[in-house]
Amino acid sequence: MSEGLKKSPSNGFEKSLTTEEQQAKINEVRRLVGPLPEKLCIYCSDASISRHLRARNYSVKKATKMLKETLKWRAEYKPEEIRWEEVAREAETGKIYRTNYIDKHGRTVLVMRPSCQNTKSTKGQIRYLVYCMENAILNLSPDQEQMVWLIDFHGFNLSHISLKVTKETAHVLQDHYPERLGLAVLYNPPKFFEPFWTMAKAFLEPKTYNKVKFVYSDEANTMKVMEDLFDMDQLESTFGGKDNSGFDVSKYAERMKEDDKRMPSFWTRDNCLDVNGIDSEILSLEDNTSATDSGRKGSENVHPGVVKTHNDRAHV
Repeated sequence: MSEGLKKSPSNGFEKSLTTEEQQAKINEVRRLVGPLPEKLCIYCSDASISRHLRARNYSVKKATKMLKETLKWRAEYKPEEIRWEEVAREAETGKIYRTNYIDKHGRTVLVMRPSCQNTKSTKGQIRYLVYCMENAILNLSPDQEQMVWLIDFHGFNLSHISLKVTKETAHVLQDHYPERLGLAVLYNPPKFFEPFWTMAKAFLEPKTYNKVKFVYSDEANTMKVMEDLFDMDQLESTFGGKDNSGFDVSKYAERMKEDDKRMPSFWTRDNCLDVNGIDSEILSLEDNTSATDSGRKGSENVHPGVVKTHNDRAHV
């Protein structure tokens, strides 16, 4: 085996870099991206750049292209400015919601119930997904950067299948939230879901679909996944846990409104050297090699494959 490579279950071979090598690549990506306005600069923390690099097997060129595309998307889509009032209609049935518990690794948890789909607009559905992703990130602990998806297939039938929504979901998750998904649990998927899953895998990178676990309530060996991941006293009964409280949209709305109040401060921290206005060349996919390095120093290891500066939090 070549030096500097290690076997990875997600993509065959993956580079293994020292902390110094990782930091050098992070600095190079930041140099190529160039100066940014405050919000986008905050997004370009060392931890965030590291996630883009890991998603592209530490290729500086590919990671920079990916990051620039996401910066352009964030500048136009403004995901951090979505508020509950805009997506409340999508949330009424509890088709996606953040739980009030975390898993044993400290990861936030999003529950998804495709049978509770209540709208027909792909645009609206994706915007609500993005709102939930941003909210899950907001509520991560400082030393955690990933989340868990629990997908409940109760009541699921063929009418709930949408390749268009699935493809767009995969695009948003993989291209704009790289390395944010730690695990996706498909709970009691019906037999007819298997052909759809085969098609859906075509939209997913190996790193993503290898994070998917199939769990069945009548199979003790797969239910061990839930027992290993969660405190069963906190886990909903829907997933084999002991909590019977269920989803209450009124209570959930209050939680989300409180989180909405916290969002602006999350994106206005003074941890960036350059707050110049965004430039069209910066958002293009051309390499900006004239930009200067941010000059951040003093890195420390906070997570396997993540390098974090003094002012960065791993989940930004």
